[in-house]
Amino acid sequence: MAATDNELDYEFPPYFRVYKNGRVERLVGTESLPAGADPQTGVVSKDVTDIVPGTEVYVRIYLPKLSSGTQKLPLLVYIHGGGFCLFSPSSVLFHNYLNVLVAESQVAAVSVHYRRAPEHPLPVAYEDSWAALQWVASHRIGDGPEALLNQHADFRRVFLAGDSAGGNIVHNLAMRAGNADAGLNLEIHGIALVDPYFWGSDPVRSELLDPARKALGDHLWPMVCPSCPDYDDPKINPVPEGGPSLSGLGCRRVLVTVSEKDMFRDRGRLYFENLSRSEWAGTAEIHEAEGEGHCFHLHDLNHEKAKDRMRRMADFFHRDLPPPMI
Repeated sequence: MAATDNELDYEFPPYFRVYKNGRVERLVGTESLPAGADPQTGVVSKDVTDIVPGTEVYVRIYLPKLSSGTQKLPLLVYIHGGGFCLFSPSSVLFHNYLNVLVAESQVAAVSVHYRRAPEHPLPVAYEDSWAALQWVASHRIGDGPEALLNQHADFRRVFLAGDSAGGNIVHNLAMRAGNADAGLNLEIHGIALVDPYFWGSDPVRSELLDPARKALGDHLWPMVCPSCPDYDDPKINPVPEGGPSLSGLGCRRVLVTVSEKDMFRDRGRLYFENLSRSEWAGTAEIHEAEGEGHCFHLHDLNHEKAKDRMRRMADFFHRDLPPPMI
């Protein structure tokens, strides 16, 4: 007998349910907003589809108020979080955040929608994000398919940023970009990992402080990456013993942010410490938000510590750059 829409296969509370007929019911982050002009910030956004033909992968491009029709801005490629399972660029949480981040930072931004687990287990999200980055790179000399990027993106000043699982994806993109054989044909100036989602078989202190959330974390990775459920796979643990050296990271600068009450805090610190000790030739910095939890800044953009994190991001995107193109 065929499975009905209501026959539950398994669930991952409080985030989603999977039914026996393959239908996935997401319980978080389903509210969305269309692209367009934001009256609060003056930022204008636009969706571009068919980034990966035959899939639902798309990007949402953001531009702040421009001083001229030829103004060039640093380019930010943003990868949203959500445990590889939740949210999209159109989600209320991320659309509102990108509007404010673009206005505050005065960058052009490309927010990437990748196919999500559990329907599309990893490495699909990595491959989709890489394909989107290659699409962005196709505008490097001003003759790509999207006029907004041809006209306003300064490809001497390219950054990647992501929160939580998005930070994990950004790290993996930068490692792949550091391989000369990858063929990206794009120089990444810096990456920002915001409360990044990393894991490992040997627990670190911040994970042990909340056994219930640690159990959730232990369950998540094998579910989203069933083809390689090992907690010390370099995709989820960037510093495993005997793993690839971080010296191959394909960017000049790295910003890591962590939050004091976040279970992932010490993984972020460990990443920063290992990167700083490696033979990587760039510069790295880390900032901790005291008294705050995981990705707190997304939930209250007017919070003073959220504003401070935003200012640090804006400073990171504009420090030590070549003069803007006219």
